[in-house]
Amino acid sequence: MSETVQPRASRVLTLWTPEDKAFWETQGKALANQNLWISIPALFLAFAVWMVWSAVVTQLPAAGFRYSTDELFWLASMPALSGATLRIFYSFMVPILGGRRWTVLSTLSLLAPAIGIGFAMQSMTTPYWAMLLLAALCGLGGGNFSSSMANISFFFPKERKGSALGLNAGLGNLGVSAVQFMVPLAISAGIFGWFGGEPQTIHLANGATRQVWLQNAAFVWVLPILLSSLLAFLMMNDIADARASFAEQAVIFKAKHNWVMCWLYLGTFGSFIGFSAGFPMLIKSQFPGVDPLEFAWMGPFIGALIRPVGGWLADKVGGARVTFWNFIVMVAGVCGVLQFLPHAGVAGNLTGFFLSFMVLFATAGIGNGSTFRMIPVIFMDECLGKARDQSADAQAVAVKEGNKMGAAVLGFSAAIGAYGGFFIPKSYGTSIAMTGSPQAALWAFIVFYLTCIVITWWFYARKGAERPC
Repeated sequence: MSETVQPRASRVLTLWTPEDKAFWETQGKALANQNLWISIPALFLAFAVWMVWSAVVTQLPAAGFRYSTDELFWLASMPALSGATLRIFYSFMVPILGGRRWTVLSTLSLLAPAIGIGFAMQSMTTPYWAMLLLAALCGLGGGNFSSSMANISFFFPKERKGSALGLNAGLGNLGVSAVQFMVPLAISAGIFGWFGGEPQTIHLANGATRQVWLQNAAFVWVLPILLSSLLAFLMMNDIADARASFAEQAVIFKAKHNWVMCWLYLGTFGSFIGFSAGFPMLIKSQFPGVDPLEFAWMGPFIGALIRPVGGWLADKVGGARVTFWNFIVMVAGVCGVLQFLPHAGVAGNLTGFFLSFMVLFATAGIGNGSTFRMIPVIFMDECLGKARDQSADAQAVAVKEGNKMGAAVLGFSAAIGAYGGFFIPKSYGTSIAMTGSPQAALWAFIVFYLTCIVITWWFYARKGAERPC
């Protein structure tokens, strides 16, 4: 007979046993889904603020901001660098402060870059270092992912973690494509009246001019951030059993599979966020006559939308199998990009280039879901394996330990994976500066994906693998 949980209005759940099927069906599922559906818009906004520079940088030169191509790539990549670093700390915050409390605080923190960028864009005299600092502050949005995923992982039983984490991350990731889709619309009119400031004059390639409000790209997120924070405060919960100190969570640093999964997640999520951050500028640099914001949003949209499918597939056929084949297709996708780039005086093929990148975004999204399903399964199996043939109480302790370790690894691997958002666009800029082409960077991606194929097969996918999942 299942125990009872306190009334739904309680903010701290002192009893939470999602692996108990009776508890899950009668009480757990509704509360878990409520927390999931409040978490998703908060994470959506975090990704939108994190990636706002990917859409804005392409507009800066025409608006009168005199930055070099390498400086523009720095602005596009700096949020990922700071966001990845913040994720290392954010990944441990939910067990220390509680999921509800931390969701409210971390979502409210997004107001700092949203308001700061809005005012900075209104003056051509804003120094480059200030722009770079504001880009770094956008990393507050990147940090939120680790804490959000760790929090949601506590609410769902093992067999549903893949789908739940896929939904949280996949719909949250839509913030990347939303910002690239909405920025051209938001900057086209003075929707904030006197508060929004004066417009900038954009000089188009055909010699014509038009007025834009670049500050709207940031201001448009302020009200949604406030509303989302309020919803989290009123409707989310903390789980008492999920509390743990940093020292208790730090055990993951001695776990081999933590570091293995960090490498694989760098290949999946790192690719997604890196391609998202660098795609508009890469298009602009290789096909100068094209406006990348007309279609660059499609890649992140596909990658985010398909991520829950990756989690669902992993629940059905196994995360390792999905991840293994996914990396093989990613290698093929990079080869396609190389084929259709301008090279050796030959004009590139924009259609082929775009379609190859759509394959990369789709596979990065599927891999995001499958690798994140692998992590909680690996660590739950490890903890339960140590408690095999022991008492029911010992196995219950092992389940709680597996949940805590899995959540900590989810957050930490997300932190490491996010560095891809810095390395990918920065490698484009460095490769272009040194060789005149991004080809060297793309060849490096192929080598990296090949290592991911070998690692996935050896540890998780082959017959007799150390930890099949």
